[in-house]
Amino acid sequence: MKRFSLAVTAALCLFVAACRYHVAGHGTTLPKTIQVIAVPALENKTTSYRIEQKLTAATIHEFLAKTNYKITSNPSSADAVLIGKVLGVEAVPLTFQVQPATPTAPSTAQATTMLVTVKCEVTLTELDSQKVLFHSGNFIFRNEYELSTDVKTFFEEQDPALDRLAKDFAQKLVAAVLENF
Repeated sequence: MKRFSLAVTAALCLFVAACRYHVAGHGTTLPKTIQVIAVPALENKTTSYRIEQKLTAATIHEFLAKTNYKITSNPSSADAVLIGKVLGVEAVPLTFQVQPATPTAPSTAQATTMLVTVKCEVTLTELDSQKVLFHSGNFIFRNEYELSTDVKTFFEEQDPALDRLAKDFAQKLVAAVLENF
């Protein structure tokens, strides 16, 4: 029975290796000729103040932290350029904390968790050949964030909330670009 189990395990390992299986985020489908990627500021098509700056900075940081690519903001000194547009940002309440009514006050509900959705268009193009290496016209990022006070302060406390969102967004974007998901 042990030999059978060992044989099945070995066969499974060979099958997985033959399929070129790998853990997401640890490989790249980009050509070896790409050494420098230009990441100019994302274009902001929303009314969310400074979101393009935060998302761009977080994306650059993620590329530098997780890859060996050199990053520049100048497309003329790069092998590929990552162009992006923030098309939409939406934050909606997801969970609430309810205060029951009292004889002197009505019941109230306060949001405690928000679901944030960011929609972007992203294209990575190899400059020499003008070949599109990655494109998503509908790159959607969603994540839940707990609120410290109420809905109004979620984006008013801008830096902490937006920094968390930008970091999470950049991790998903860089993985998608590298893996061509």
